[in-house]
Amino acid sequence: MPKTQRPQGGVRLQKAMADAGVGARRDCEEMIAAGRVKVNGRVVRSLPCFIDPLRDVVELDDKTLDLSGARTARSAGDGKPRAFIYLLVNKPKGVITTTRDPEGRRNVLDFAPLSLRRTERLFPLGRLDGDSTGLLLITNDGDLAYQLTHPKFGVTKEYRVLCTGLATDEQLRRLREGMYLITPTQAGEKSAKKASMESVRVLKRYVDRNRGDRTLLSVTLREGQNREIRRMLARVGLKVRELERVAIGPLRIGDLKPGQSKLLGKKDVERLRSAVMERSG
Repeated sequence: MPKTQRPQGGVRLQKAMADAGVGARRDCEEMIAAGRVKVNGRVVRSLPCFIDPLRDVVELDDKTLDLSGARTARSAGDGKPRAFIYLLVNKPKGVITTTRDPEGRRNVLDFAPLSLRRTERLFPLGRLDGDSTGLLLITNDGDLAYQLTHPKFGVTKEYRVLCTGLATDEQLRRLREGMYLITPTQAGEKSAKKASMESVRVLKRYVDRNRGDRTLLSVTLREGQNREIRRMLARVGLKVRELERVAIGPLRIGDLKPGQSKLLGKKDVERLRSAVMERSG
């Protein structure tokens, strides 16, 4: 049975799932809340839940998970510190942000070196819909992924957004003030949550009789809901034509071309951790 109190050597269910490469810890929490996860045959919907990865049987969508990665999250089998991987990817349009897809569409893990895909349980940090482009971080570090995506840490993500029409000051004011967005849950219910932009400003306005007027915006978020920018802009009468994430915390897209990736060095990882500590401190 799942534990509600922490046993000796036990780990949080969502952390064990993240360390095993199921997804970022926040994504695992959503899977649990949706009733998709069973521990020893029983559905778990509430947290905290502590498990023993060596003894408890965890299922996702009725498929048993291999949690061997959970018990080696901090060390390899020989007792040596585990080497975490941090891969920065510029996602092209049409590529989905997932680890696998029943339809066989191209996903972001295809941009990771084959040698890493064979030896590491990698997963993308955060989401970009198929029509959006830009920065994604792929990692096997569940703890850092949790910190970079959870709202309480508030790490910023910056976007360049090209939309139809000439954005007005009133429209920008409404975006800054925020609005409630209704999102269907996997249980078939609906939840309303306030969405707001940390900052939004006009970079350039294009007056074009042939192609139509357009506005290029810079948008910064600290917490992102599903397709939040597109939905918020639509609410104020602006339709998104192109959306690109250009920064995650201190990391910027720079000269990384669509489809290219690069392994982060120690200094870049330290900058990410510093960004998390500044917000949590």
